[in-house]
Amino acid sequence: MNTAVRILVPLFLSAFLLTACHTAQKYVESGDYDSAIDLCIRKLKGKPKKKLEYVQGLELAYRKAQARDLATIEQLKVENRPELWERIHNIHVDIRNRQHKIAPLTPLVAKNGYRAQFQMVEIGPMERQSREKAAEYLYDQSVTLLDRAERGDKMAARKAHGLLSDLQKRYYPNYRDKDALLAKARDLGTSYVVFEVKNQSGKTLPRVFSERLLSLDKQGLDSEWREFSFEEKSGLHYDYKAVFKVRDIDISPERVQERSYIDEKKIQDGWDYVLDKRGNVMKDTLGNDIKTPRMVFIRAEVLEVHQSKAARIAGAVEIRDAGNGNLLETCELATEVVFENYASTFRGDEPALSQDSKNRMGNRPLPFPQDEDMLVQAADRLKPNVKDELRHSRSIL
Repeated sequence: MNTAVRILVPLFLSAFLLTACHTAQKYVESGDYDSAIDLCIRKLKGKPKKKLEYVQGLELAYRKAQARDLATIEQLKVENRPELWERIHNIHVDIRNRQHKIAPLTPLVAKNGYRAQFQMVEIGPMERQSREKAAEYLYDQSVTLLDRAERGDKMAARKAHGLLSDLQKRYYPNYRDKDALLAKARDLGTSYVVFEVKNQSGKTLPRVFSERLLSLDKQGLDSEWREFSFEEKSGLHYDYKAVFKVRDIDISPERVQERSYIDEKKIQDGWDYVLDKRGNVMKDTLGNDIKTPRMVFIRAEVLEVHQSKAARIAGAVEIRDAGNGNLLETCELATEVVFENYASTFRGDEPALSQDSKNRMGNRPLPFPQDEDMLVQAADRLKPNVKDELRHSRSIL
């Protein structure tokens, strides 16, 4: 190792240690004691010779963190407000975790013999008390909210469900009749919707039409707080009635339109020899016969048949309050199913056909679709629109 390296390495090491100590000090001065604790623990863990600055830094940050948290707990208890027990419990958890971090390092002695002092708090009983108090508060709040939910306040039921879920996740998996209250909150907070199809057009709809519309993807409709049915279930109280009302059905006549046209083209059909005044074939300077292309017109008569038929359905999705029948929302929907077919034949010279005419050749007239089939196809087209309206309705809470 040369002289420059021997000088620079200690300098870099000293600068690194000073920076680390300075960072820990900044954490303490800003009140972020736990970050200072984590930094000092990383620097001390696994080191046979503990540096004094980290030992004292850990001791100071721990003492300040504990003092702050214990003082905050006493202040919150003095306020005597049940809703503060959740915060108190969170602080108890912080104290417990902090002590668990420190415990493996104790007794902590610096390489110069300095022994750090860590005052451990018997946190277990405190944490159990705050957990019980916090759970009791969430439980009591849920019961109060469910009383409101039974009078029709669905939002209160959903909030109660959230509080009971917190109680289950954060405090006790099993607590009193929590499971029964969760089920009750789920039921009272769910909006139950029944959907049906009504034909008000004055025309006959095939039975399959309603079946297609009612075969909506229930999983895609249901959400956390909405449940759809496609027929009324006895004993279930519905909050909303959604109806697709078919108001207009229009099926056009089967139309067949014919037209004929001529495709004509000028093509070469052999050669004509150039004759002189005597009727002899003329020769060019090389002695070859002189001839010119013979051009003729060819024709093809095209007969085109255009078949068309259309079915249009219009209606609206109405959402009503199932209790009083009040109309909450209306969305107009319509769709059209069109059948079209082109069939072409020709007579005459095929080479005379234009490219467009050639593209139409080969088709044959097709049987027209039945009215019922077109209406069922219309139902399939309406289905995603109906589903979208129900799923995104703002009237259904």
